[in-house]
This record gives sequence, C-alpha cells and structure tokens, in this order.
Amino acid sequence: MKVLFLDSVHPILEEKLSASGYSCDHDYTSTREEIRNKLIDYTGLVIRSRIKLDKNILEAAPSLKWIARSGSGMENIDLAFAEMMNIRCINSPEGNADAVGEHVVGMLLMLLNKLNIANDEVKKGLWRREENRGTEISSKVFSIIGFGVMGKKLAEKLSGFGCEILAHDKYKTGFSNHFVKETALVEIFERSDFVSIHLPLNTETTHYANEKFFKSFKKSIVFINASRGKNLDTAALADALKNGHVSGACLDVIEFEKASLEGLDLNEIPSSLQTLFDSARVIFSPHIAGWTDESYYKLSYMLAEKILKEEN
Repeated sequence: MKVLFLDSVHPILEEKLSASGYSCDHDYTSTREEIRNKLIDYTGLVIRSRIKLDKNILEAAPSLKWIARSGSGMENIDLAFAEMMNIRCINSPEGNADAVGEHVVGMLLMLLNKLNIANDEVKKGLWRREENRGTEISSKVFSIIGFGVMGKKLAEKLSGFGCEILAHDKYKTGFSNHFVKETALVEIFERSDFVSIHLPLNTETTHYANEKFFKSFKKSIVFINASRGKNLDTAALADALKNGHVSGACLDVIEFEKASLEGLDLNEIPSSLQTLFDSARVIFSPHIAGWTDESYYKLSYMLAEKILKEEN
C-alpha cells in the first residue's frame, strides 16, 4: 500500500501509517500534470490546499482508496466524483477547532479593546486612555452561523464570557444546551451584536455574507470570518462599514487569497479590500486561526486515527 503526501504535515501521520504497513512518498513541487502521471499505484493521498483534486486528477488514480485532508475545508476535492469512484474523503476539523475558537476570541478582544492601536501608540510614547476605552463581550449577544465542529468549539470558548450565544445551522438541529441556543436566522438578524460564520465553501455558501445579509441586521454588528475568504463578499462588507450596518470586523481569511491559501497578489488589491486595510475597525490575520503548535500535531494524529480505524 502506497501513500503520496502532496503537502507537508506533522510527521506523526507518516509514522502511524508506516507502522501499519504503508509505504510513504512525498511530492511537494510537481505540477498537476506531473502528479497526475504518477498516481496509478497509490492507495492514499495526503493534502492540504496546494493541489485541486478534480475529476481530471482522480480518474488517473484507479487504485486510490482514500484522500486525507489535513484540516477541515474540502473544497479542493471533487467530492461527488470521489464518491462515485468509492474514494473515502477524510478531514480532521477536530484537530484545529480549539485553535480556531481561541483565535476568534482573541481577534474579537483585540478589536473591542483597541489593543492593536494602543500597542502601537504606547511604543510611540502616547498614553491615550479615553481614546482606547474598550467594549465588553459580557451581556452581549454572540451569534454563530454554522454549528459544526468549529462552531461548537467556539461556543464552548465563549461560555465563560457572560454573553448570550445563539447558533444557526441549516443542516443541523437539536443542539441547544446550557450555553448555546439553537435559533432561526430571523432571531440572529434581530438580536446579534457579534456574528461569526463557520461554513464550508461551496456554491451555496460563496458570498454568504453579502449586501442583503448585512442589511438584515437590526443592530450594527461586529462580523467575524475564520472560515473561507469567499464566504464573504468583500465589497458588501466595505459598504456595510461605511453605512453603519457593521461596526467592525475580524478577518482571518480574505476573499482574494490564492487558491493554495498561501497569500495575496499585492499587485492587484481590489479597492474594496484596500478600504478594509485602511480601516482601524478591521483586524486581519493571514489564515492562521487553525495554526498552532498543538493543532499541527492533532490534525495529523486524528487523520491517522480515522484512516486506520476504517481499515480495521
């Protein structure tokens, strides 16, 4: 049994697969066509985001039994074709859910308490206390749209902040408990102070947060996205900041990221994104919400557990 690693992951995955009889190869540089030409004998593929595994690639891998995606997003795999070919597609959102939850809370605290501004000012000798007065999470309404592994973990992180937590998931019901209330979108639009989306990226969720979405809120909200950049219509957010429907935003992901999720083309920054860059009310990070020392290990460990469990 042979496995090809197309992206680097924590070595624990290879260690566990090798101990179970797999022969592991690595290819982090070949082109799509070069990869396509070498897949004929592989039982498994390990990926992150570098290569899109579409029909053209998968049909060249007749021996393929499984694809392991380190992380949660599966948009770079043709899932329908993989299912038709009886290829198991495995991800490991449990591995970085703690990291994402903590990162979202961290970005929100930075924004609400103006920590990015205050840090720069103090280093310049400025001592502006009143100008940097903060806002508390306590007593506010925090809404989560998409209550999968990530959304649930975020709710757990927020449970000690004294806020009311609402959650909506189009495809999941019956998850209310002592710290989160399952609800319809209409209540989220009516009552939210903070809104964090935790959605996969597909045709249904592309530009989920659009002009209509932002105009639906009764109050001016803080918007948070640590899912996928294209879940958000950047131009709509820029307009919502200008017209007051949004008071601030925390973005770990950007609509215009490269397909590999490895950066931006700084020579072609759209005006809507530049508007957000220029605003002190928007906090950015470079798609690292799920990137911690701990998650690096857990993502691969849990993938190995899932792969080997299905085979035993």
